Amino acid sequence: MTLDQLPIGTPARIVAVDWAALVPEEAHRLRALGLEEGADVRLAYRGVFMTRDPLAVEVGRMTVALRRVHASAMQVEAQVVAA
Repeated sequence: MTLDQLPIGTPARIVAVDWAALVPEEAHRLRALGLEEGADVRLAYRGVFMTRDPLAVEVGRMTVALRRVHASAMQVEAQVVAA
C-alpha cells in the first residue's frame, strides 16, 4: 500500500519510493527530511477537504506535512505492534 492509503496511527516502514515520479528538487527535500527507504513512519493526520491534503507524517520525533502526491509515491509496509 502507499503512504497516503495507510490508516491513521498505524506504524509502518517505507519499503520503496518511486523517485522518478517526483520533481528532483522535491525528491531531494524528502530525502533530507528522512523520508526514504527504511524509514519508520506513522500517518498522524489527513486533510479534511476534497483532496485530503495535506498529510501529517511522523518520522522519528519529527512531524512533516506532505502533499498526497508525494505520499502516493511511497510504498509502505504496516508494522505489527507488540502488545
